[in-house]
Amino acid sequence: MIKFLGKISPVAFDNSFDTDSRAWVPEIWAQETLMILEGNVVAANLVHRDFENVIASLGDTVNTRMPGTFSAKRKGVNDDVTVQAATATKVPVVLNQHVHTSFVIKDGEESLSLADLVETYIKPAAISLSDQLDRIVLGQVYQYLDNQVAIDPDGADDIKDAILDLRNKMNVNKVPVEGRNLILAPATETEALKLDLFISADKIGDEGTAMREASLGKKLGFSTYMCQNTPSLTSGTYTTPANGAAGDVNGGEVAGSSTVTVVTDATAIMYPGMYVTFEDDGGVYRLTTVAATELTLDRPLLSALADDTDVNYYTRGDVDLAGHSGTTSYPIGYIKEINIAAAGVIPQVGQLVGFTDSDAAPVRAGEYCIIDVSTGSGAGDYFILLDRPLEAALEDGDKVCYGPKGNYNFAFDRNALALVVRPLALPRAGAGAIAGVADYNGLAVRVTITYEGRGQGHLVTLDLLCGVKVLDVNRGAVLVRNAV
Repeated sequence: MIKFLGKISPVAFDNSFDTDSRAWVPEIWAQETLMILEGNVVAANLVHRDFENVIASLGDTVNTRMPGTFSAKRKGVNDDVTVQAATATKVPVVLNQHVHTSFVIKDGEESLSLADLVETYIKPAAISLSDQLDRIVLGQVYQYLDNQVAIDPDGADDIKDAILDLRNKMNVNKVPVEGRNLILAPATETEALKLDLFISADKIGDEGTAMREASLGKKLGFSTYMCQNTPSLTSGTYTTPANGAAGDVNGGEVAGSSTVTVVTDATAIMYPGMYVTFEDDGGVYRLTTVAATELTLDRPLLSALADDTDVNYYTRGDVDLAGHSGTTSYPIGYIKEINIAAAGVIPQVGQLVGFTDSDAAPVRAGEYCIIDVSTGSGAGDYFILLDRPLEAALEDGDKVCYGPKGNYNFAFDRNALALVVRPLALPRAGAGAIAGVADYNGLAVRVTITYEGRGQGHLVTLDLLCGVKVLDVNRGAVLVRNAV
């Protein structure tokens, strides 16, 4: 367990709670929560973190800073040096993610020792916070799909080839060599561990640690990790036209093309915003326009397409405002669950999703990751929670475009994106609550305890306030595996 070195803001308000016992001191709960949280997050520990011990509220905007850039100059013997401005770009980040876990400790369980409370309640609650933080951070992977590489779905490539292609992509984008990270989905990590390159002690010089612990360490220029919250889907609902039918590739296309010609008019089956994949290509693409026999993609093809190559196009759902009373849309900046009529598709945690205006352009801004799914307000409906607030408003009947299955492994360096965390305010004195805040290493957690009469027990809420922001789309890349 991590040794706690952070600061605690001690406060205990006068009320009817028994705070004599160490087991019911919220500052200690906050400290324990933070130690567990820090020890379990993966991606959130690797990105640019911005923290100040300044109380903030949901919706506040803070400025983090991008590192300055300089260009080396040449001078003659008698020349003065060229002085460059030492500036760092300010990047505004909205604190729009209030992440919490709440539970009730029933009457009769208050006598549990601190050790019992940690194991029974605090640890699983803290892990739920760490999972949500990692889902939020790793959900940004879809904003880097312009820098995708793919493992050939026919099996001609292996994970080593793909990581080398990923390395080349980041070299071309001039990402600093030091500090590159690669977070793999479980299935991709398993594939990597089958290769001697990743586990053979005589090849990697780790005295067998990789073999014993299934740890990848630093490979091919990346500090490599596995995270169970890396977007990874084992199924996707799509249609593949029969050879020669509408939607089948006509005449082939070269690698790097952003247009694909199909056999016959595809406007009755494919629509702007819809995601497509191609047999033997492995990449993920979004249609920007569909004009008769020509499909326009949002990013260039990774591989050449042969004549009659299958085009897989993915089922859509509909935005459904039922259950969201009092409004005619989900506005820009909306942060809560979105009710959708899934049209036979069960949305999945980690799934890529975008939105369009019915069957026609324009495509709604933003590509998102679903970080939570629950049953919706009607039969066949679901509530989906996205990795970040909406960038464009959604109206009733707008189309929900689902991305394909696969592993979306994320390569990045620290300055690809930022996680900004600020402490939450403590309840005011006399509010009938006891609360404590702990902060350490760029994270802050608040614990609030009240008595819940209806639940007949103590209501405990662990929460934190954060915002996430892409800093540089060229400092991250995606290794796509098995996108079908």
